[in-house]
Amino acid sequence: MEMAIEELANEVTKVVFNGRFDIAGAEAVDLKMNVIAGSKKLVLIDMQKVSFLGSMGLRTIVSAARAVRGRGGKIAVFGPDEEVEKVLTMSGVNALVPIHHDMQSAIASLQ
Repeated sequence: MEMAIEELANEVTKVVFNGRFDIAGAEAVDLKMNVIAGSKKLVLIDMQKVSFLGSMGLRTIVSAARAVRGRGGKIAVFGPDEEVEKVLTMSGVNALVPIHHDMQSAIASLQ
């Protein structure tokens, strides 16, 4: 799992994940994601290039969402493929982290 960070306008931090969000993938990004969740208020998670989402990946997303929201911030997911979105919705994560299919609506949800 690769992770890239991009600062967008209006203090939105975009986190781009690329690869499999399995046990190894979550281990590779957990520390960096915890730093972002603990320091940023508006976080957009780009999942367009995530090919698999397992329970440890879900844990990473939920932990980040709780940290961001606990500090009065907002977090959203952008662009998951059909299978990844199914995992997010079946697990109920979409109740905590809204899912968007276009970047503009995702960014707008953070404002």
